[in-house]
Amino acid sequence: MIFVLRCLAFALLPVLAGPGLYAQGYPAKPVRFIIPFPPGGPTDLMGRTAAERLTRAWGVQVIADNRAGAGGNIGTELCAKSPPDGYTVCMFTVAQSISPAIYRKLAFDPLKDFTPVTLMAILPSMLTTHPSLPVKNVKELVALAKSRPGQLSYASTGNGTSPHMLMEMFKSMAGVDVVHIPYKGQAPAVVDQIAGQVQLAFNTAVTVLPHVKGGKLKPIAISTRERFPPMPELQTIDEGGVKGFDGSSWQAVVMPAGTPREIVAKIYQELSTMLKSAETRQKFLAQGALASGIPPDEFTVFLKREIDKWAKVAKFANVKLD
Repeated sequence: MIFVLRCLAFALLPVLAGPGLYAQGYPAKPVRFIIPFPPGGPTDLMGRTAAERLTRAWGVQVIADNRAGAGGNIGTELCAKSPPDGYTVCMFTVAQSISPAIYRKLAFDPLKDFTPVTLMAILPSMLTTHPSLPVKNVKELVALAKSRPGQLSYASTGNGTSPHMLMEMFKSMAGVDVVHIPYKGQAPAVVDQIAGQVQLAFNTAVTVLPHVKGGKLKPIAISTRERFPPMPELQTIDEGGVKGFDGSSWQAVVMPAGTPREIVAKIYQELSTMLKSAETRQKFLAQGALASGIPPDEFTVFLKREIDKWAKVAKFANVKLD
């Protein structure tokens, strides 16, 4: 009988000890860091920055693993289906908060299938026009668009992408009708806007800033509630009269649902310290990103708001993808 009780006690030890037991000695082997987009873009750059930080802090290799495709959904699905043992960390973006509203079939739930770690950064978008358009600010742009319904056009990086959804949100909130011209990527969209083939566009601020400074594009407003530090004189869309407008691209870190809290807290602590440093903030700002670092519970609230916001925009614009 005593032998049986001892065996039972040993069997229950992990349960009684709680999740903290799993964090002891973590990490004991290399960690995979899934980046659901190709190398070279903002998600890849921030993911690799985070992976390098964790590698230095732990002395264990954190391996960046690019798994691109389907607007980030292939890598994100892989993350959702990975074991919640702490050895899979993943980048997570605004695209994954839009996906539930626009994809008819989605193999993951952005709220149920992931454990949040932190919001890494916000990437404001800039609303620009071709220099020939006779407007200088949001108020004048709205007035012009209302006087020419269906005559102005805007470029995006494709159906369901952040630039597309931002402009559809602008249309719904400002009450204007402008025509969507989707492109296969940001480069051709910007080229055609500079050439005057389309009049309007939202793009990440850092991408179009050189064209704005060179006079090839005219800045109208920034998409976030706060102004963009490299161009503080540029008003926000909210300040321009479309009250409540607030949208941007963003980058975050998550793990598979069920990952022990102590492991999540350990990763959050390292990334939070990194994101508070002046060096990281300056590095991110050079990429057009505003470093964040909010804790997991705050990121959950943020994510819920994003999912609700983009669902309303998708319904307004009737955006659906297979």
